[in-house]
Amino acid sequence: MTIESFPGSSGYIDAGVDKKITYFSNTYVLGLTVIAGIGGLLFGYDTGVISGALLYIRDEFEEVDKSSFLQETIVSMALVGAMIGAAGGGWINDTYGRKRATLLADVVFALGSFVMAAAPDPYVLIFGRLLVGLGVGVASVTAPMYIAEAAPSEIRGGLVSTNVLMITGGQFLSYLVNLAFTEVPGTWRWMLGVAAVPAIVQFLLMLLMPESPRWLYMKKSKSEAIVVLSKIYDPYRLEEELDQLSVTLEEENQRNKAVSYWDVFRVKEIRLAFFAGAGLQAFQQFTGINTVMYYSPTIVQMAGFSSNQLALLLSLVVALMNATGTVVGIYLIDHFGRRKLALSSLFGVFLSLILLSVAFLLQSSGFINVGWIAVLGLALYIAFFAPGMGPVPWTVNSEIYPQSYRGICGGMSATVNWISNLMVAQSFLSVADAVGTEWTFLILAAITVAAIGFVFVFVPETKGLTFEEVEKIWKEKAWGSSHGTESLLENGEE
Repeated sequence: MTIESFPGSSGYIDAGVDKKITYFSNTYVLGLTVIAGIGGLLFGYDTGVISGALLYIRDEFEEVDKSSFLQETIVSMALVGAMIGAAGGGWINDTYGRKRATLLADVVFALGSFVMAAAPDPYVLIFGRLLVGLGVGVASVTAPMYIAEAAPSEIRGGLVSTNVLMITGGQFLSYLVNLAFTEVPGTWRWMLGVAAVPAIVQFLLMLLMPESPRWLYMKKSKSEAIVVLSKIYDPYRLEEELDQLSVTLEEENQRNKAVSYWDVFRVKEIRLAFFAGAGLQAFQQFTGINTVMYYSPTIVQMAGFSSNQLALLLSLVVALMNATGTVVGIYLIDHFGRRKLALSSLFGVFLSLILLSVAFLLQSSGFINVGWIAVLGLALYIAFFAPGMGPVPWTVNSEIYPQSYRGICGGMSATVNWISNLMVAQSFLSVADAVGTEWTFLILAAITVAAIGFVFVFVPETKGLTFEEVEKIWKEKAWGSSHGTESLLENGEE
């Protein structure tokens, strides 16, 4: 039995003149999005839960308590796994499909959760963290791609951003779980082991889901693809989608060779697309988001709030604001556009980082009662970052690559995100100790200015465009307007 046979799930989106496609137009597409987005939940939960669990791991294993290196390794091994998972996840997606990639990610993640929960020593725990990271890495590539390929272009941004909402929701959930298990025997084992539950739930639900219709059409079965697409579009729009897919398939067949990693850098239009996508992923991290998420309790304490409980509570508020901001982003990304949303988000992030820097500068200069300025800076940072630079990089990367490159480029750009994530997480406190917190936030502000310039110059607007129209934009950027796409590029960047 597949989801296609569910009662009431076959109502297609009417793309007629009188009926506008909206986020809630089709429960079939929305259900597919939410189920695929459980991968984002795993992603968010894992990044958030370890900070609370580590306190109890140190209590149980004396060697961990005495070794900063072991503590750092327990935290960062999941990021190492995620890099490897993301790098290989693109190839897995292109070769075996989005559905199988998701199922594999769930199995590896659940296995890693069980290994962590049963770990007799820190080294088995580290191996479990590596497995969980591998699952998260594959899921971070697969979920946005799967959603984007099933989504109508008019609402693709909002649907892909739902995966980011699941990430931020997972982070919030991890803080709640940390609080819930504080008095339970085997505290940290429950915190880490319970992560297997959503992975198992997604695995079972994904068995009922179809494969990505675009992957089916290009790689396996046109008839199966048409069955899925007919549940998304009305007959007239379905014919348009199939015409575009037919042209894309013909171009793929003319290429007549397998895509390699080297081709990403050799083919000019793909190189330009990857540069824009990977740059967005890097700047998402280098503008400091995981500094805020990983170290928000520390920042709050540095701001003068010494109570552990108060710091944890404020961290919970930060996580909730992040999730709430993403909901705003889901609406704005298809109305305001990716490019404008990213630029306005980065401008607000810049102002917030300046405010944080000023707060810590005043504190180091002897001013008292300035902790509230730092907390305000954190709140504004999340308020600006979450609707824009949270979802935009993942959305843009799910839609800017041609079909044959989508998996490999999506995997490579996600790997850039994870590497950047690790670099920031490992360096923030060291840099803060070396130059002071105020200068650290100023450095992040300077990077944000560079990010604004990058988006302005290299990232075109893709709101409402089909995959084929986006592909034409990159061909024009690479080879000029002889490809007949001048109006697309001009309209996108107005």
